[in-house]
Amino acid sequence: MVSHAEDLSGRMMDRVRQVICGLHGHDSLLQFGPDRMYLRCVSCGYETPGWELNDIPHAAVARHDAPAQPVAPPRLVQPQPQLLGVRRVA
Repeated sequence: MVSHAEDLSGRMMDRVRQVICGLHGHDSLLQFGPDRMYLRCVSCGYETPGWELNDIPHAAVARHDAPAQPVAPPRLVQPQPQLLGVRRVA
């Protein structure tokens, strides 16, 4: 069983970590849960609300009535070199 003094010192250390994060900012680390992705502070344990991963966007849903068409890779346009005129230097 945890004594009162250990419990109090643990809460005080948590509070000190929160104050340090308040002054310097959180040390965020990307975390994945079963149905969400979120940022969690390594120092104080703060978690952002995050993003839900169980929703499928409309663009990602495959349409069964239209055949899949291959997508052409994007063309890279190379800029033409600029030719400079002859310059005379004294």
